[in-house]
Amino acid sequence: MRLLIAPDKFAGTLTAVQAAEAIAEGWARQAPGDALDLAPMSDGGPGFVGVLNATLGGELLAGTVTGPVAAAPEVPSTLLVSDGTAYVESAQACGVHLTGGRDAEHASSYGVGELLAQALVAGARRIVVGLGGSGTNDGGAGLLAALGATADVPLDRGVAGLEDLRSVDVAAARERLAGVELVAASDVDSPLTGLFGATKTFGPQKGIPEAELPRWDAALERLAAATDRRMSLEPGAGAAGGLGFALMLLGAARVPGIELVARVTDLAARARRADVVVTGEGAFDFSSRAGKVPAGVAAVAAEALRPCVALAGQVLVGSREMRALGMDSAYSLVDAVGEERAFADPAGALADLAQRVARTWSG
Repeated sequence: MRLLIAPDKFAGTLTAVQAAEAIAEGWARQAPGDALDLAPMSDGGPGFVGVLNATLGGELLAGTVTGPVAAAPEVPSTLLVSDGTAYVESAQACGVHLTGGRDAEHASSYGVGELLAQALVAGARRIVVGLGGSGTNDGGAGLLAALGATADVPLDRGVAGLEDLRSVDVAAARERLAGVELVAASDVDSPLTGLFGATKTFGPQKGIPEAELPRWDAALERLAAATDRRMSLEPGAGAAGGLGFALMLLGAARVPGIELVARVTDLAARARRADVVVTGEGAFDFSSRAGKVPAGVAAVAAEALRPCVALAGQVLVGSREMRALGMDSAYSLVDAVGEERAFADPAGALADLAQRVARTWSG
């Protein structure tokens, strides 16, 4: 039997590469004769560069960039260069893991702009920026500043620094990226501002108090008014605290992250060669529908007329909802081995779950 293993990360416990390896290890125990094809996935968030490096190879360039908050003034970074394209993971420079889910009002995306600058120095003629998992909410103002944009207020002080903003000049940043194809890879289709914008949708999970949301949404409105209000309403402008908007101002095209990774990894052809497709993530719930890895992998499996099975830390939907998300079956790690072991030994626990699932699906 031929198995395609295409999970996302299990947030906080396993990278997508580690998850794929754990599933393969457990499956092989039960069905050692099965052919296993490992294709770790990402939607553009944390782990984006590692997933693509596992498939593309290429050159990994290590460096440091400015962190999002004073508590993380300088953070390590790695970008991947392959065939003239640089792949950048914004979470490395401004991820919520760096802010601790606090102080999003002052957190800056300046380091993401520095990552783009490093890609330019490396000679990239195409830059793909994976968006997701950010701890910032500055509309990408910091990114713009790092690339040369200027304003009547500092742009590297987070959204709090934009309250008195009146004018912004992004010409220097655009000139710096002239002739470079820019791509924003994201699963988020929110606009920059408003009821479904970056602040009101994602601000609370970054630590912005509910009472402060209108204030900081208004600050992003000032950024939109000073640059391009119409573009601020585009789907994806609100991705990663508004990094999507900044990249669009610089000419970026937006693509769903899972679709980009699936295309780069040739997932459709690999699914056609498989008998069963296995995916997974930390929590399989209704948010999995909105451009997340399991839904994207399930769509590829359905196109190939192959069954798709999900292994997840937790399964928080019923059988009807599961099938609506494109899954034939879904299995919970916590239900199988208990919460304590799931967190204490995530790789071993996931391998054990995969071994159990193989008893049903192999052969």
